[in-house]
Amino acid sequence: QVQLVESGGGLVQAGGSLRLSCAASGRTFSSYAMGWFRQAPGKEREFVSGVSWSGGSTFYANSVKGRFTISRDNAKNTVYLQMNSLKPEDTAFYSCAAARGPLTAQDMGVITPDYWGQGTQVTVSS
Repeated sequence: QVQLVESGGGLVQAGGSLRLSCAASGRTFSSYAMGWFRQAPGKEREFVSGVSWSGGSTFYANSVKGRFTISRDNAKNTVYLQMNSLKPEDTAFYSCAAARGPLTAQDMGVITPDYWGQGTQVTVSS
């Protein structure tokens, strides 16, 4: 069982930055691939970014590539999403997720994760 708790969301102006954190419980965090997803009002949830269990592999949705950076610190059981050059269309509810198995970062965009956090709101004003 893994419990995930996100933090770091908030209100920011367009062009600004935010850093989301996702703290995981449990002693097997390093065995999970991790990902960030988001859901805007009236839209389906979409994949944002994934990272492999070691952190050596990362993958991004085209909409955030070059602006967002995912990373993880297995010693701290935490995964991060650094979001730069934010746009109003990045406004959404962001959730982190964990998936068991020998998954790549790209796999996180196509599989159904095993565990989800409660999410954090990111609002970008124009």
